[in-house]
Amino acid sequence: MNPTQEVHRKTGTDSTLPVIGALAIAVGIVYFSAAQLSLALLAEPDGVALFWPAAGVSSGVLIALGRDARLAVAGGVMVATTIANLTGDRNVWGATAFAFCNAGEALLAAWLVERYFGSRFSLDRLRNVLGLLAAAGVATAASGVGAAVVFKLFHSPTAPIWTTWHHWFASDAVGIITVAPLVIGLAEAVREPPPRNELVEGVVALVVLTALTIIIVLIPPEPWKTVRPIALLFPILVWIAARCRPGFAAAAVFIVSLSIIWTITFGISHFRVLAFPIGDRITGAQAAILIVALCTYFLAALFAERRQHASALDQHLSALEESKALLQEALAAGAVMAFECNPGSGGPVQRSENAAQILGLGPQQTLTAAQFLARIHPDDLARFKDHNRRANVDSPATVTFRFIRPDGREAWLEETSRAEFDTSGRLVRVKGLTRDITRRKQSEKHRDLLSAELDHRVKNVLAGVGAVVRHTRRRCGTIDEFVKALDGRIQSIAAAHVLLSQSRWSGVGLAGLIDYQLAPYTTDTNTTISGPEVMLTSAETQAVAMVIHELVTNAAKHGALSSPDGRVSVTWDRAGSDAAAILTITWRELGGPPIAAPVPFGYGLSLIRDLIPHELGGTVDLKFPSDGACCKIEIPIERRRGSPRATQARVDWFR
Repeated sequence: MNPTQEVHRKTGTDSTLPVIGALAIAVGIVYFSAAQLSLALLAEPDGVALFWPAAGVSSGVLIALGRDARLAVAGGVMVATTIANLTGDRNVWGATAFAFCNAGEALLAAWLVERYFGSRFSLDRLRNVLGLLAAAGVATAASGVGAAVVFKLFHSPTAPIWTTWHHWFASDAVGIITVAPLVIGLAEAVREPPPRNELVEGVVALVVLTALTIIIVLIPPEPWKTVRPIALLFPILVWIAARCRPGFAAAAVFIVSLSIIWTITFGISHFRVLAFPIGDRITGAQAAILIVALCTYFLAALFAERRQHASALDQHLSALEESKALLQEALAAGAVMAFECNPGSGGPVQRSENAAQILGLGPQQTLTAAQFLARIHPDDLARFKDHNRRANVDSPATVTFRFIRPDGREAWLEETSRAEFDTSGRLVRVKGLTRDITRRKQSEKHRDLLSAELDHRVKNVLAGVGAVVRHTRRRCGTIDEFVKALDGRIQSIAAAHVLLSQSRWSGVGLAGLIDYQLAPYTTDTNTTISGPEVMLTSAETQAVAMVIHELVTNAAKHGALSSPDGRVSVTWDRAGSDAAAILTITWRELGGPPIAAPVPFGYGLSLIRDLIPHELGGTVDLKFPSDGACCKIEIPIERRRGSPRATQARVDWFR
């Protein structure tokens, strides 16, 4: 053992010894006092005490405090027993032997209880009460054998050994049964104090019981000839057993038992009747104590078990309600409805609380199975009925259908259910889950539309690129010219797509589009851009972008942007009402090289002149005066979303 462990061991021992000593002294004093009371009433001819509450003190303390109190309790019991016997007519050897018998009895009873019922023993179960009675019987029977032998050897050789054993067994058993539960109840109250209202009620009941017991003791026995005095106490005992912890019932039993012992010891009240022998009176008193104790303990245990079961039931119901609430929250969060119905009964369908939210019902509105079927979309009704016919217990079936809510809105529902059939094969019950998948269906529809739109746009882009490649190749004399021209035109298409992607294909501002196309050639003085805010659709953006690109390319190669002194002006305006507005874009070049007529028309000029009319239904007026090119473009804005041939026209034109 290392020094730290040695110090800890010494410190623990030093602090434990005073506690053991104090407990031994306390147990010895209480045990001695109880023994003195018991020795006042001895049985003849053996002189054995007929009531021994001290046995209940030692056994109760050991059961309540556990094995750590064995040394203190055994020591206190042996010292108290020895002193109590020596003050009487016993010799040292007999007193010492009786001390071992009493200590062994308490140790055996406590060991049996701990062995079969655990260290935290209480009387709140009928099984525990029966266990305490059995432990008391075994322990007192075993100690009675030793006590009878000791008594015959050291005190009265002529005393009948069977009578001595019987008196010892009865007195110690009654002592344990009446006093040990009180000690156990007090220890339990210290560990877990009762609520204030229960404490007040229990104390009041014990005071009433004590007062009633005193009244019964003080009144002469004649009035009680037709009524047993103990029977009058049972209403109070039942009240205590039903309303309070078993510890209060143990206190009530102790009060009644103490009163009975007191009256028979001093020959007063009911047990003062001298017409009966002392043995019969003692037997009657012991029987009365046992009857009161057993009935009270049994009632207290039964009521305690009932309270425990009620508390467990309340906790179970509370947990069930909480689980139900969590389930309803989960169903509501997932837009899922649980249901159960009998299709053949025609009665209402049992549904979860969120059914009104999913089915669009009022707070108190319900739907029978027939009413539910009536609201299924006609195109889905046959499939839904076939789903119910095909459902079985082993494999759940799933069906998707449309449901018409009372407000007329259409909801998509997905039902997964199991069907139950009777022995004749008749459908008797359907239960399962119904999920609102309206949003999912809307998302799928939107996704399909996006896929179709993407497919359409990719085809258009590829068709346009193919047309640009073919026409550009025809007009170029060398590969370098072809690559340069093709790259510029594809970049123009790509630029339009970049702008559209940035706006999520919701439209592109005309000013930004023109500025983007002119950016590679713009200086502080060679370009002028002006006009109101105008948003172009995706079709308009692609067409206008290609036209502006060709104008910019032509100006950079042959026009104003090819000269340091050249200038390009791009202006636009919107005229007319919203229903018939016209967007006019004017391209004007000045300061460039003089233009000599006639101007040869190639693919680029053809695209400028013909793309807008074919795709957007507009007009293009392209002129080449000697001082610079001029192009006027008019686009009917009301056609931006309404032209059924706009997209297809562009593909046809490229072809």
